[in-house]
Amino acid sequence: MNPIFEHTNYLLKRQVFALAGKFRYYDSMGNLVMFSEQKMFRLREDIRIYSDESKTQEVLMIKARQIVDFSAAYDVVDSATGQKVGALRRKGLKSILRDEWEVLDVGDNVIGLLFEDSMGLALLRRLIAGTLLPQNYDITLGADRVADLKQRFNLFAYQLDVDFSMDISRRLDRRIGLAAGILLAAIEGRQS
Repeated sequence: MNPIFEHTNYLLKRQVFALAGKFRYYDSMGNLVMFSEQKMFRLREDIRIYSDESKTQEVLMIKARQIVDFSAAYDVVDSATGQKVGALRRKGLKSILRDEWEVLDVGDNVIGLLFEDSMGLALLRRLIAGTLLPQNYDITLGADRVADLKQRFNLFAYQLDVDFSMDISRRLDRRIGLAAGILLAAIEGRQS
């Protein structure tokens, strides 16, 4: 597996003033380890992630299965092997009040959940506070919390800390967790 997927902590930054969504993942030392630029006016989401801004080495793909779907499913594919490593599926109606996604294995079996921290804070964000109250997500596999995705408070930029440190046995494929960060940043970007 590519060593850029071996870090325990990442910082995702979404460029604010750009026509297309630009996403950069940094390691804990502040080094750029991944870059993605969303294509504009796509009917079906197809996000490509590269090892740097020159886009010479594609490392990951996130592909929507359907054009428009309230409960959209996104396949996560390792670009080096062409193999699907899993998928993320948004839980449509449940995500209106509180963001919730299913984490799927390569056979589309539900193995975990990605969800916003609490119903109360989620409602407060949607109805009153908006971007003034940063979002926090957890990824669980069974009863075990394996990742924390926490938005930093910043009025001028979207920044998301992705922490896998609680996943000591490495049950969650980091590529799925990193794809989740990009999807959350892209969808949050459309909603705000």
